[in-house]
Amino acid sequence: MMFSISIVRLIPFGLMGAVNPIFTLSAYAVLGGMYLFVVPVFLFYWMNNRWNVMGKFERLFIYGLVFLFFPGMVLFAPFINLRMNGKEES
Repeated sequence: MMFSISIVRLIPFGLMGAVNPIFTLSAYAVLGGMYLFVVPVFLFYWMNNRWNVMGKFERLFIYGLVFLFFPGMVLFAPFINLRMNGKEES
């Protein structure tokens, strides 16, 4: 039993707090909120402001983030308009 890990051995490393369900649920809520709400809104804002001036590597990076955070992007897509402003007739 040399390789068994007991709760007593985990106490000095600060891992006892992970056993608390409130801590675990709050961590899931914070990470889920960031994944579904915070980062996708930031990506929409970034793409809307830099669409015409992005370089190829920045665009590749942003497309990778869009792929990674796709569920949150789908949640906000019906409510955000990313169409370009047309030229106003004078």
